[in-house]
Amino acid sequence: MTVEINLLSLITIKKPGMKTKMKLIASLKIWTIIYPSITLFYYLFGHQLATLPLYQRTFLLTIALVPWMMFAGIPFLESIIKKLSMKTKRTK
Repeated sequence: MTVEINLLSLITIKKPGMKTKMKLIASLKIWTIIYPSITLFYYLFGHQLATLPLYQRTFLLTIALVPWMMFAGIPFLESIIKKLSMKTKRTK
């Protein structure tokens, strides 16, 4: 078995401030999905969950919303952003 290593892929060129900007954009995307999701989750299931201890409520919330966010919410938001950016590029 042979392993090939592409040295160019190991070298990253860091631009000042880009890392912080990308982290900020990622944080805003996550917040855009997670805030309404948590609100809706508690609206729909809040009364049933109120009887459970906090650690169980937190577990149920995270086990439901993390996969939703990663596999549906964020990709959906990315597709919306992509469509909007394509429309703005066409108008320029």
